[in-house]
Amino acid sequence: MGAKLLMIVGDFGEDYEIMVPFQALQAVGHEVDAVCPEKEAGDTVKTAIHDFRGDQTYLEERGHDFELTAAMSDVDPTEYDGLVVPGGRAPEYLRTHEAVIDAVQHFFEAEKPVATLCHGPQILAAAGVLDGYEMTSYPAVQPEVEAAGCTWVDEVTTDRNLVTAQAWPDHPEWISQFLDVLGTEIEHGGAVAADD
Repeated sequence: MGAKLLMIVGDFGEDYEIMVPFQALQAVGHEVDAVCPEKEAGDTVKTAIHDFRGDQTYLEERGHDFELTAAMSDVDPTEYDGLVVPGGRAPEYLRTHEAVIDAVQHFFEAEKPVATLCHGPQILAAAGVLDGYEMTSYPAVQPEVEAAGCTWVDEVTTDRNLVTAQAWPDHPEWISQFLDVLGTEIEHGGAVAADD
């Protein structure tokens, strides 16, 4: 049996950073609940596609409507084995929700696996959980996470329970490292948690 994972998303989160891990983690047998404050199961968030075309920053275009699987107000973080925090523009407002901060703090206090990338670490910085970690993020978020007490590095990084990447081009390595931290053993037909 796979792990039960919580994914916190919001309007104009990065499309690939929501859709790809949501589907990839399910593909290997994990259960993923995608939630957003003030929205219910079956509601959608609008995603944004960020592309790199040689400008000084990324280009943002409208992505898909991504359907939530649960209501944030109904989930209990203690019932989940790990947390996924995608990037995009959503983290800048998601970090203002007390329920989001409380959930993130639970996963760090319990030393459960956490995967985040791009602008997702803005939420972790706001939650005050990054002190002493080595991690990465989208380069423009480096000042925020360093101010929160971490050491920033320029590569996909795992430090204890935390797996970080800079953006969606890092998915293969980022998801692979997160699966390792989860203790996922890939078998034909699904995932098996290491302690099952």
